[in-house]
Order: sequence, then structure tokens, then C-alpha cells
Amino acid sequence: MGYKIVILGASYGSLLGTKFVMAGHDVTLVCRKPTAELINAEGTDVRIKLRDEDDHRSFRSNDLPGTMNAVTPEDVVASDYDLGVLAMSEPQYCNDAITAVLRGIGGAGLPCLSIMNMPPLPFLRRIEGLDTSTLESSFTCADVWNTLEPGRVTLCSPDPQAYRLAEEGANVLHVGLPTNFKAAPFEKPQHTQILRDLAEDIDALRVDGKDVPVKLRVFDSLFVPFAKWSMLLTGNYRCVLPDGVQAIREAVQGDLDLSQSIYTQVDAIIRKLGADPEDLVPFEKYANAAEGLLRPSSAARAVDGGADHIERVDLLVKLIGDQLGVTSPELDRIANTVSARLAENQRAAA
Repeated sequence: MGYKIVILGASYGSLLGTKFVMAGHDVTLVCRKPTAELINAEGTDVRIKLRDEDDHRSFRSNDLPGTMNAVTPEDVVASDYDLGVLAMSEPQYCNDAITAVLRGIGGAGLPCLSIMNMPPLPFLRRIEGLDTSTLESSFTCADVWNTLEPGRVTLCSPDPQAYRLAEEGANVLHVGLPTNFKAAPFEKPQHTQILRDLAEDIDALRVDGKDVPVKLRVFDSLFVPFAKWSMLLTGNYRCVLPDGVQAIREAVQGDLDLSQSIYTQVDAIIRKLGADPEDLVPFEKYANAAEGLLRPSSAARAVDGGADHIERVDLLVKLIGDQLGVTSPELDRIANTVSARLAENQRAAA
């Protein structure tokens, strides 16, 4: 049986959406009108490098077994779908039209998978003993999440690295690091089964007899997606400098001892939340992967480009650490640097 899936966000969301369409499922991308018109006219083009091949292959939605279409937020009927996917940056959910889509998803009782770096508040409310009221300041618009039932929201670590190409249209996505999406379970087994079905279908895909990278992996633990936090705090957010940016590789490799210390501190916070050490990724594996990350993170590029709001996983982790009694001057320094740069941008925009 094919599933019908609605994905909020047509950039990074088109990566997971393309994998669903390759597996024979139907996907609707929610985006701005010009992007929707482009996708409906030409389809999406996601470029992935297969193992042992030198060049990326184009996977065009119009050539795949499932269907891909795009709509504006006003045209979303949540009850038409089996699964929702949150694939936009957290500040974008403050938009009135997107907030209305969230209300529709909540009203329809749709299970919702987030592939945001920033975990939605309803998912955090599933963590036993965590007081989410102290974490709301890390969200741009905390109230918009109140329409979603915690048990129907789960988190998927967005480990694959992908980006749009400046010389191509908004329907083209280039995958730089073809790693896997790692999902936590829903509260209800029947909702988790949807993810397991999708994961199995994606796993079975072959092109010219070859495996296609970027899988969906489903775990029993709520904490597996949190492993990304150590990477984000050690690399991505340290790309933001007081007066500029640096590449992820430079942030991590510039002082490996300091990087490992930060990574270990964040791991300690995640373990105190309830994670098993097996849920986490060893620092050495991340440090090796960072060797190939030669650009500043998207968060750093946004800050340097004048953005006045970005996803604040750095602040969220600091606040959780404070609540759990795992304080860190380094985590404070990272969050303070990002906050100062955003405040500068907000003053410039005023």
C-alpha cells in the first residue's frame, strides 16, 4: 500500500520526499507559490552520488514510481494524508499560513515526523522529567506548537548534508554527504509502523543493481536523533564567529582537544536526559566526517547574511544543560556568540 505524505518545506524536504517517491509513495511538498509552480511544471531533481561512482546521478521525480506535487500552505488538507513531515527551519513556522497548516495537522490527528535540527516542543514534552517551559525562549514562536499532540510527533536526525545550487532552480537539490535519517518512534505502534514500512521500501531500492544511499532508519529509543546535537554544537554553531564565519572543518579540526571536550559535554547532557551510550556517535567518527565539510554551516551562512532568527539548537542544549545541572562555559560562549550576532542583525533590520 502506498502512503500519502505531506512535507512542509520543498528544499531539504525534497530529499526525503524523493526517497519516498522512489519507493512508490505519493508526496506533496508545501512551499511558496513560485516554487510550487516550478515543481509542478518540471518536477524535482535530487542529485545523489552512488557508491564507487565519481559523478552525482539525477533522480527526477517525474521519472519515479510515486507522484510528487507541490502546493501552497493555503491548499493543504491535512486529512488527505497518512503522514506529515516537518522539513522547514524552525523560525518559518511563525508564518501565519504555516501556523494554520500545523493547526490542520493537529486537528486531523496526523502523525508528524520532524527532520528539523530543532526538535519541536511537542516531541520534547515526551521526554520524562524535562521541564519544557524553561526551554521556550530558544524557540522563535513557542506557542505555534501547542496544536500538536506530543505522542503524534517524533524526531528524525537530519544527518544527510544537502544544499541548493546557486546556478540551478529551486527544484534542484545536491546531496553532499549521503548519510541516513535516524528516526525515533511515535507513541503509538501503528504510527511507528508507517515509518518502518517506508524504511523497508527505501532500503529495497536499487538502481542498475546498485544500492541508493540515504536511508530511513527507525529506532526504539527517543534519544537517537539527539546524537546530532553534539555535532551541531561542536561544528555547525562554532562556525559563527564574533566577526565572521568559518568552515565546519576549521571549527572542528582547528583545536581537536577543545572540540572533543565540547562534544563530550553535549553527550553528557544527552545521557542525563536518558540516552544510552549506544544511541550516540563517537567523536572520532564525527571528526573524520568533518574533514570533508569545507563550507560554513547553513546557520552560520544565514547569520552572516543578515538573518535575525535561526534555529537555536545551541541555546536549547545550553538551557537543557542548565536545567539538568550540566553547565559549561564553552556552551555558554557558543550561545552568547550566536545571540550577539543575531542581536546585531535585528538592530540593523529595525
